[in-house]
Amino acid sequence: MNETYTAYYLSPIGTIELKGSNQGISSLEFIEEKLENTEVHDCLRECFSQLDEYFSGIREEFTIRLDIKGTAFREKVWQKLLDIPYGETRSYLDIAKAIGNPKSVRAIGGANHNNKISIIIPCHRVIGSDGNLIGYGGGLWRKEWLLNHEKNFKK
Repeated sequence: MNETYTAYYLSPIGTIELKGSNQGISSLEFIEEKLENTEVHDCLRECFSQLDEYFSGIREEFTIRLDIKGTAFREKVWQKLLDIPYGETRSYLDIAKAIGNPKSVRAIGGANHNNKISIIIPCHRVIGSDGNLIGYGGGLWRKEWLLNHEKNFKK
């Protein structure tokens, strides 16, 4: 059995709880507690390094292995989110059209809501058709911060 390890990354916008195994990263979510690590397992170290590079404006694309678990529909949506370029946004409708199902806008929102690997699977880059920031599990202020951060560093 593949053991899952947990570590806490202190980002500029709060603590991120990371979970992963030798299969890859399975969860990256903001938490409100400020927890420190006693030890970071080897399988999580590269993710820490890539997050450091992302938050310092060096990294635009993550290359870490992911251990994605979801329904076939959600996994299809998450794969499309990975196609959204750094510093850009797409609407829920854009994603629905990209997967060939323009009537699935609500389901796209549900898939975004259930994305357990935020930032790396960039659900923060999905906005409303009117350009408004809507829905982000880490809080809209974090979504806005991430989008501004990417716009400031986009090459």
